[in-house]
Amino acid sequence: MQPLQQKFLSSKEIIVVLQSSPQWKQVVCSIIICSFIPNAKVAIECALNYDFYHVFSIFEDKHFLGMSKCEQCIIRQFNSLKALTKEELVRISGCKTSRTVKKGEVIFEEGETVNGVFCVKDGVCKLSKLSANGKDQIVKLVVKGDLLGQRSLIGEESANLSAVALNDMEVCFIPKSEIMIDLQNNPKFTLDMLQQMAHDLKDSDNIIVDMAQKSVKNRLADVLIYLNEHFGVEEDGFLSITLSREDYASIVGTATESAIRILSQFKKEGLISTKGKQIKLEDLEGLRRIE
Repeated sequence: MQPLQQKFLSSKEIIVVLQSSPQWKQVVCSIIICSFIPNAKVAIECALNYDFYHVFSIFEDKHFLGMSKCEQCIIRQFNSLKALTKEELVRISGCKTSRTVKKGEVIFEEGETVNGVFCVKDGVCKLSKLSANGKDQIVKLVVKGDLLGQRSLIGEESANLSAVALNDMEVCFIPKSEIMIDLQNNPKFTLDMLQQMAHDLKDSDNIIVDMAQKSVKNRLADVLIYLNEHFGVEEDGFLSITLSREDYASIVGTATESAIRILSQFKKEGLISTKGKQIKLEDLEGLRRIE
């Protein structure tokens, strides 16, 4: 199927398309139009050119589902977008774009101009800073519900960090022009955005103190506890998020060899168990006691 040009349909265009469709396609088109008005053009063309089963397979496609309306998206309740009015959300919904980001794919790089804000609908990415000696330092893990790029947007500067997907992600991109309209006209949204940035700054302060005062062993134990508390575990007990040994080293600020050695020590002491890159916490309280 050739890529279809997305556009808004007028009520007259919708009627013309429905009148030219066989009866079952009218029903399918009507359902799709009610659910996805901003992108009805895509759904209708699929309905006209493909069979019944193909049309309904569209509903299971994450790219298509990513076109849902902002005002109906529960993800916004986890970030500053919750402060927007229904009218503002409807406006943003009409101009946002949705995409899938594959594991390892770069969302934006340090020094790049980010002309908008990314809303993470699913998945996890790492924000990292390249040091003078060429090593990456992971400063934050961004999860489902978080926003990306708001600091660069407000500060009118290029990205200070790089964002790379740690697993497959679903993100929505909202153009800078739309966010700036809401920052200027909606005080609640502006305050919520500033509060979130202040919270991030507080976390950065704590990280600096930990780097200066805690041992590498203590910091690595803290990371494992953090991942357990914030991401949970799979049915088999292993952490639901899988990081490379290089990522663990980058988070705690040490060499990869040191991170591998400490994890091996944790395993010998019965604090964790491993299966490939996966890690299971066997003694959570023991990890908390590490100094």
